[in-house]
Amino acid sequence: MSGDDVAAPTRGDDQYAPHELGAATSSNPYAVSRRSSGMLTTLFLAIVVGAALSWIPLPYVVFKPGPIVNTLGQMDGKPIIEIKGATAYPAKGQLDFTTVRVNGGPGVRVNVFDVLKAAVLEDQEVYDRKEIYPEESTAEQVQQESAAEMVDSQEVAAAIALRETGRVVPERVVVSEVPDGSPAKGVLEPGDEIVSVAGTPTPDAAAVQAAVRAQKAGTSLSVVVRRKDEQKTVSVTTRDVQGRTVVGVLLGRDYELPVDVTITAGDVGGPSAGTMFTLAAYDLLTPGDLTGGKRIAGTGTMEADESVGPIGGIRQKLHGARDGGADYFLAPADNCDEVVGHVPDGLEVVRIGSFKDALGAVKAIAAGKVDTLPRC
Repeated sequence: MSGDDVAAPTRGDDQYAPHELGAATSSNPYAVSRRSSGMLTTLFLAIVVGAALSWIPLPYVVFKPGPIVNTLGQMDGKPIIEIKGATAYPAKGQLDFTTVRVNGGPGVRVNVFDVLKAAVLEDQEVYDRKEIYPEESTAEQVQQESAAEMVDSQEVAAAIALRETGRVVPERVVVSEVPDGSPAKGVLEPGDEIVSVAGTPTPDAAAVQAAVRAQKAGTSLSVVVRRKDEQKTVSVTTRDVQGRTVVGVLLGRDYELPVDVTITAGDVGGPSAGTMFTLAAYDLLTPGDLTGGKRIAGTGTMEADESVGPIGGIRQKLHGARDGGADYFLAPADNCDEVVGHVPDGLEVVRIGSFKDALGAVKAIAAGKVDTLPRC
């Protein structure tokens, strides 16, 4: 504290002996007792330490509940899902995709107060930054990968929804992006069609993922691609990301859609809305009211083989769904161990492992037959 705040003593401490309770002497009403001075010093130091801690970045990431969005609704005045070339049937109720707010990551660091708060709140979680993002990744790379994954999930959703209505949708698996820092950089190129992986034919994205994940991380992998009408074999080194073997590329699917299905999600990235997009597109492509007017939220990637894949931040999505007003939640079967014991009051969670599971669950909820559905 500066001299402007409290008068500085000019005599020995014995001349400023405090009265009972540490009051100032009558001869100098502005003097501060030794006890009070110590308290002020402690407070000052606490403020200084607190300010310092707020500026010290920590190598963690905090997950928080994000908003939910009705895939049957609108965004910025336009339908989230638009269909051209076929009848788009009216749909009631809500099929909400859920999101997670991520505090931390490349270019953004959390402090000790963020971590302490998250540690005591049920709807937040703290992760080591390395568990979520590769060390060499930048904010731009993360954003690009997230955006590409969202686009891919939308294309898969449209293709599966159309197939479920009986339409034929041919598919080719291609490399959509090779991020900087990827072990495949300079080996695989955007536009490469994946023909086979480790000698296994890959007619669809699910086959590519299965063939790659069957390998051990850190090994060399043989990949046959078709590039500019020429077939060639390349070698890519695999790596581990969150317990999965990958080659560090984003896959796309070159679909020949017989109907134009456009999905818009704003600034939201990642693949975890795939299941809800697929359900919504199917609802709009088929007559009748799929949800029965109910409000159903959910999450899960939608794979090319129509399986529902696990996602991160399931606990935050459960809380976000309930906070947003959803009554039911569709959870990937592989996330069930994280769901048990963390379901908010008033939310009913249904376990799903495929699109058919998800579709059957929505129909059962619409018919009021929730008790027959599998739970985590």
